[in-house]
Amino acid sequence: MLLPETAPQTDLIEVVRITARPDSDAVVGDVLEIRVEEQARQVLDQVSALPGSEIHRCFAPAYGLRAHSSTDPLFEIAFCFRCHGALVLGPGGTPGPVRRGLQGFDPDSGPGRELLDLFRACAGTAGA
Repeated sequence: MLLPETAPQTDLIEVVRITARPDSDAVVGDVLEIRVEEQARQVLDQVSALPGSEIHRCFAPAYGLRAHSSTDPLFEIAFCFRCHGALVLGPGGTPGPVRRGLQGFDPDSGPGRELLDLFRACAGTAGA
């Protein structure tokens, strides 16, 4: 999956359980866990390893990520594991140096399963 150009600046990632459908501004939800420095980079490595896939229609994301530098929000991604869609948003809904928009990813791939396992572990719903 293509990550925003600002991804290398990431120092902190919030793992989010989405509570409202993302709009053009933000991934709305509850922070499940915060990953910093090396752990944040490992999460981004998992995301960048996601192979592409055809997007289906539902887009009802359950989980997302919010990436921050040491001083600023960088980007957000909402993941729908049913329709294979990942919505990439910039801070405050502005394009900035972010590759915005909906991308397809393969949730059944190794990296896709690992990412879903991470989300479920953070939510305390492993195996669900």
